[in-house]
Amino acid sequence: MRIAVSGHIDLHGRTAEAVTTAITRLLDELAPAPDDLVGLTCLAPGADTIFARVVLAHGGTLEAIVPATSYRDGLAEFGPDAVSVYDTLLAKAVKVQRLDHEESTSQAHMDASVAMVDDAEHLIAVWDGQPARGYGGTGDVVAYAREHGVPVTVVWPEGAHRGAEAQ
Repeated sequence: MRIAVSGHIDLHGRTAEAVTTAITRLLDELAPAPDDLVGLTCLAPGADTIFARVVLAHGGTLEAIVPATSYRDGLAEFGPDAVSVYDTLLAKAVKVQRLDHEESTSQAHMDASVAMVDDAEHLIAVWDGQPARGYGGTGDVVAYAREHGVPVTVVWPEGAHRGAEAQ
């Protein structure tokens, strides 16, 4: 089962724990045999890294999609550990697809999401249901998946919050 992820970056504290639990349960349902699980992700902070860790813990494999040459450099704005977490998970990917974009723009991120969804059998969206804050956000990725017939499961545990409220 090839499963892609899209989701919010600003997940912390109890929300991150609840999302981890929800994704773990969902992967148990969608891909009970670890050998059959391939997780497709851009390894962004938040939902992507939570998903990647759960896929690996489940015994699945990772495939990473890197939106742009400068993508890694831009991750530093998300905290001191964001780049090292990305590097660690990227090293565990069995396949890495690097897009041709130089700059890590909204278009590059959407192109990476399109590549993931086009190669997936299912999309997990860690999403509060709100419209995307900018082009290429989770709302846009969910819309694309639905338009192209890829099943979507939205994960947003009761009481979840984005950003500082998530502590």
